[in-house]
Amino acid sequence: MNVGGEVKSDIPILWSDAALLVVNKPAGLPTLPDGYHPDSPCLVRTLESSCGRLWVVHRLDRYTSGVLVLARSPEAHRALNIQFDRRQIVKVYHALVVGAPSWAERTVSLRLRADGDRKHRTVVDARRGKPAVTRLRVLERLGRYTLLEARPETGRTHQIRAHLAAVGLPIVADALYGDGAPVVLPEQRGRAGGSPPAEPLLARLGLHAWSLTLQHPWTQETLRFAAPYPEDMAAALSHLRSQGPEKWA
Repeated sequence: MNVGGEVKSDIPILWSDAALLVVNKPAGLPTLPDGYHPDSPCLVRTLESSCGRLWVVHRLDRYTSGVLVLARSPEAHRALNIQFDRRQIVKVYHALVVGAPSWAERTVSLRLRADGDRKHRTVVDARRGKPAVTRLRVLERLGRYTLLEARPETGRTHQIRAHLAAVGLPIVADALYGDGAPVVLPEQRGRAGGSPPAEPLLARLGLHAWSLTLQHPWTQETLRFAAPYPEDMAAALSHLRSQGPEKWA
């Protein structure tokens, strides 16, 4: 195993060898070029400039941070695709959502259809949607917010975001599936006109790919990769914990 040795990049490297490159993707950087802005920065282009050709196995939304695996050969790419197709890869996300669920654990099994409305969202569609299953577990209750673990058993576009919105728990700052409101300090809500705008604690999608477990394409060893929260999400959670849940109600 070589952790970051030959890959010179500001993107944190979790694992690097001849078959795999595993990174902690920063929020705000798309995995692949944007179709409307093909020359804009993206994760793959940034990494390929220092480590050579990469093959995309799965993606994270632009504003989602966390563990992402890339293949470094066509053979590794095929082997990883088979694992994804057979649902042998375990993905665990952490989501900071608006709301306080009454349950501790829940499985959401709502069929989803991608690009289902004028906003190009993934929508719940019992008739034309594809099967989608997400297992949810409460990690922390933080007043009006909750930190959830989400384990998608299928890989539909925007699956976690769509499922959480459908059960009334939109991810914070999700403008597509929620109201887009950032996390701000309680005393900064509803500031009078003329006051400087409040600096939000978390202004982007509160979704982080926490861990990913797979079999190495060559050795068949089971590997688990975990990525720490980025600074903005870690700071927001720290503030929420320090204030006490009653202040955030």
